[in-house]
Amino acid sequence: QVQLVESGGGLVQAGGSLRLSCAASGLTFSSYSMGWFRQAPGKEREFVAGINWSGGNTYYADSMKGRFTISRDNAKNTVYLQMNSLNPEDTAVYYCAAGLELYYRPGRYDYWGQGTQVTVSS
Repeated sequence: QVQLVESGGGLVQAGGSLRLSCAASGLTFSSYSMGWFRQAPGKEREFVAGINWSGGNTYYADSMKGRFTISRDNAKNTVYLQMNSLNPEDTAVYYCAAGLELYYRPGRYDYWGQGTQVTVSS
């Protein structure tokens, strides 16, 4: 029933930008905190950014601060991740997740999208 669908990934050169979107359905979107995570081959899934139900609170991993911006539009049931100044280390599958509270651990999120690939070339 619950579905999170990421989009906006692709191949970009270092220094470029991408805007990821996550469209949610099957849940009361405004009741959930939303998070972005990423996972590179051979590495654990890591927290990227999170946003509470209203968008009033945001939280970023240190390596993303100043480059990435998370936002949400509850009227559109969509959360976004604007990614600027991308570098090859950002290459990963990016996942959208929904949970009952803003948190940095993947286990605290109840629903997950299938992910969208972001590849940054050098």
